Amino acid sequence: MDSKLYLVPTPIGNLEDITLRAIRVLKDVDLILAEDTRTSVKLLKHFEISTHMHSHHMHNEHKTVANIVQRIKNGESIALISDAGTPAISDPGFLLTRACIENGVEIECLPGATAFVPALVNSGLP
Repeated sequence: MDSKLYLVPTPIGNLEDITLRAIRVLKDVDLILAEDTRTSVKLLKHFEISTHMHSHHMHNEHKTVANIVQRIKNGESIALISDAGTPAISDPGFLLTRACIENGVEIECLPGATAFVPALVNSGLP
């Protein structure tokens, strides 16, 4: 895997809503950063993903961002996931994303499950 930060959306409610690409990235990266490892371990076990995982949340991200950026600059590939949906949207990840941009670290945001589009379609708006 290329050395970069991967922002990987996770299912909002149904585990089957994850993309094949997201599963592949989570299996292939060097490390997964998770908002809550207790929640994320269910997803990883379901898809037989054995990648090492660390917690990354609002209570520790200020202390860990610099180290994570340095690890990526040193050649590691790291995925960031939240409990549900896309990381850095109402979830931890904004600080890490901003630090990566400021330090010239490549970021790849994968497409995935979102509540916005189904809500818009179900609203009946033209």
